[in-house]
Amino acid sequence: MLTILGFAMIATFLVLIMTKKMSPIAALVLIPALFCVAVGQGAQLGDYVIEGVGNLAPTAAMLMFAIVYFGVMIDVGLFDPIVRGILKFCRADPMRIVVGTAVLAAIVSLDGDGSTTFMITVSAMYPLYKRLKMSLVVMTGVAATANGVMNTLPWGGPTARAATALKLDASEIFVPMIPALAMGLLAVFVLAYVLGLRERKRLGTLTLDEALAREPEPETVAAGAGGTGGEDRLRKRTSGGGTGAGADAAPDAAAGPAAEEDDEFQGLDPDRPTLRPKLYWFNAGLTAALLTAMIMELMPIPVLFLLGAALALTVNFPHMPDQRARIAAHADNVLNVSGMVFAAAVFTGVLTGTGMVEHMADWVVGTVPDAMGPHMAIVTGLLSLPLTYFMSNDGFYFGVLPVLAEAGAAHGVSPLEIARASLAGQALHMSSPLVPAVYVLVGMAKVEFGDHTRFTVKWAVLTSLVVLAAGVLFGIM
Repeated sequence: MLTILGFAMIATFLVLIMTKKMSPIAALVLIPALFCVAVGQGAQLGDYVIEGVGNLAPTAAMLMFAIVYFGVMIDVGLFDPIVRGILKFCRADPMRIVVGTAVLAAIVSLDGDGSTTFMITVSAMYPLYKRLKMSLVVMTGVAATANGVMNTLPWGGPTARAATALKLDASEIFVPMIPALAMGLLAVFVLAYVLGLRERKRLGTLTLDEALAREPEPETVAAGAGGTGGEDRLRKRTSGGGTGAGADAAPDAAAGPAAEEDDEFQGLDPDRPTLRPKLYWFNAGLTAALLTAMIMELMPIPVLFLLGAALALTVNFPHMPDQRARIAAHADNVLNVSGMVFAAAVFTGVLTGTGMVEHMADWVVGTVPDAMGPHMAIVTGLLSLPLTYFMSNDGFYFGVLPVLAEAGAAHGVSPLEIARASLAGQALHMSSPLVPAVYVLVGMAKVEFGDHTRFTVKWAVLTSLVVLAAGVLFGIM
């Protein structure tokens, strides 16, 4: 019964947010509360929620101070050189912009933190998508999928969890997986190229100079598939010199002013008053030291970001009014993300506390036929897609993976192969409603979570299957 109710709770949640019948934060709180009562454990709801909040409080604290820290770093211009290089490559070509989104997300993902990746990527690319009326779900989908593949780095989390759960060395798991993960990243770039061509066909291209030279038309246009768009309209010019259907306009979600700053089109205003060019190397060194301390685990990550945010604010903005202004500038993101994390704590608390997760995992493992025993690595890879989407990484790697490894060992499949296969689903995992960082992504991009889910899941599944197939092809698993 708990198995059925567990799947029903997850399905209800997904249907409600994808059909926009409820907001994610309301669904994360109310749906599990109702199902907790339905299983006859309503009296324990408070305990489950408090336990869930306690488990996710460090994550919420980390995200809060990470948003402040990297928000300040963006404000002071630390990432401007990278952004300028990407934007110079992108110009005003939708195909180049989507590919640039994938490249930027992959590069920034090297720090192992999804929230950081999404903050920098959206801050850099959002103005381009907005100005050209490109689909914002393309941006969020490509960024999330690229980050999901890169999330398998040893300091990203899943690899370390798999190594801990199965008592293995993380390098023995990760290093042989590099060719398969490289194929997954290549698949993301190909996907970005294809989606970019589709956007180019829909919108056409302009050179950067032409785009900046055009006067925006002061009119309001209706909302469309791209979510929020820009504040002006750009006529399109196709490579053949003609125009296609809908060439004169692209959908927009809101009226905009008659004119915009040209600098907004470039992503980050090069003349913004918060820039601190004289402190560039201090900020670069501080960020490098912070990331090094994270990788070496010198302190808990929330503590590192708390100290880093305090030091960054104090050095870059020594006057109290300036510090308050920077904190206020990022308060919306902090509140939205931390609120979503604590709402997710209700969902995970009920799912775990009632025993639904355990029963669901046992049922899934029990459905694997004995004949599939010698192929448990492939089975593990396939199961990692839905399980890491519907469960936290902790739940999957510490609760389900040991059972799969034991089943594989009975058929001569090594734990290393099982551990490597378990990483295949990470491209999909990063768009899970249980991943706090995804709310940073959709929040900053002003995209509905349901829209992001509908668009991204199919591409993320395809990318995960490419990783799994490459692992089998290369004999890694």
